[in-house]
Amino acid sequence: METLLVITNCPDEETANAIALALVEAKLAACVNILPRVQSLYRWQGVVESATEIPLFIKTSAERYAALETAIRELHPHAIPEIIALPVSHGLPEYLNWVAAETVQ
Repeated sequence: METLLVITNCPDEETANAIALALVEAKLAACVNILPRVQSLYRWQGVVESATEIPLFIKTSAERYAALETAIRELHPHAIPEIIALPVSHGLPEYLNWVAAETVQ
C-alpha cells in the first residue's frame, strides 16, 4: 500500500487542531503533525499577501487520499486550501505498515 505525506496550512491553531483530530478520528490519517506557526508569502488574486499559518503534515495511504482531500476542503475555511500530497518512496517498513493499518476503511 502506498503511503503519502499530505501537507496543508491552516490559518490558526483552532482550525489546525480541529482538522487534525477529524482526520485521525475518521481513520483518514494515521498521524498528523501540527507544526509551529510559519510566515507565508504568496500571490493571491494579483496581490502579494503575507500570513501566518499552521502547517499540518498528514500521514495517510494513497487509497484514503480522495476522502482525506474532501474532508480537508469541508473543514478548511479557505476557498482554495493548500493540499499537496507527496509519495513516500522509502521509510521504516514497520512505520509504513502502521500507517496502512490505521487508515484501513
